Amino acid sequence: MNEHSKISVPNNSEGKSLLERAAKAFDLGSLAPPPVPVDLAPARPKPVMRQRAPEPRVEPAARAVEEVQQPDTEAPVEIVEKPVAHMRPIAPRGPHHSIDRGHLRAQGLIEPEGSVTALLEEFRIVKRQLLLQAAELRRQGGGAATQRILVSSPHSGEGKTYCSINLALSIAAEMENEVLLVDADFAKPSILSALGLPGGPGLMDALTDSQADVADFMLATDIPGLSVLPAGDASNTDSEYLNSSRTAAVLDRLTEGAPHRMVIFDSPPALAAAPAAELAKYVGQVMMIVRADRTGQGALDDAISLLSGCPNIQLLLNAANFSPSGRRFGSYYGYGV
Repeated sequence: MNEHSKISVPNNSEGKSLLERAAKAFDLGSLAPPPVPVDLAPARPKPVMRQRAPEPRVEPAARAVEEVQQPDTEAPVEIVEKPVAHMRPIAPRGPHHSIDRGHLRAQGLIEPEGSVTALLEEFRIVKRQLLLQAAELRRQGGGAATQRILVSSPHSGEGKTYCSINLALSIAAEMENEVLLVDADFAKPSILSALGLPGGPGLMDALTDSQADVADFMLATDIPGLSVLPAGDASNTDSEYLNSSRTAAVLDRLTEGAPHRMVIFDSPPALAAAPAAELAKYVGQVMMIVRADRTGQGALDDAISLLSGCPNIQLLLNAANFSPSGRRFGSYYGYGV
């Protein structure tokens, strides 16, 4: 083998790196730019510190809402219910009118605070059936119409006004009910004369005058629980006014805030005038008066057809001299023979 000569390792006694020794050997320092004086050197820009945006301040009210929405399980939030405002019922605003009890007795009507008679007991049965039906209709969601009862007959002279007044007097004696008797026979009103009350504006005036309040026309009586609404001024277009949109608002006003008030309408005969059929659309029940010795089957069928706007029509047999069951209230109370 040939002997190879050793490559001598440069002496690094000076302690400089290879780059420094190469720069010195090849005179690389002459290629560098001249040094810049210290006072002329540009100032180094200071680093910009980004500041964190401050958190929005939570107002006390907002904190209170947040605490209510996320309540502490150890301290439950107490919920206070606001009291419900009840509507104040309308009532007659004028003086109380006295009704002559002797005048009622002379007409064969029920005498308030009087003795128990066969007539009183008969209408107690009649009103009980009507009130039970009204309660059932109310339970079914019938609304304010369940508090209205229309009393009519096929023809005049069959006793509808007589039965309307007696029914109203009987309901007025209830402990938890009151009654408003409305004279809706605009052509031949007779409720006021039968009760001895003064005349004045009434239902028709409330229908024709959009600014009128029907409560102003109601008459208070000295019979507890009984008030009366006159028919008002006669009109040749009474049926058209009853068919207007104002009728519903006026009739709703009669029971506004008074869930225990029954409204009895004494309407004209169904076969003699149109208002009976118009009013039938706004009531929950119709009590059709049938006179035993006068009303014919054909007239009764026609009257029921005209009042079919009310789905609940009940018949009351008037002036009957017999009872299929043999029941006689008069003899029980000492008035029969």
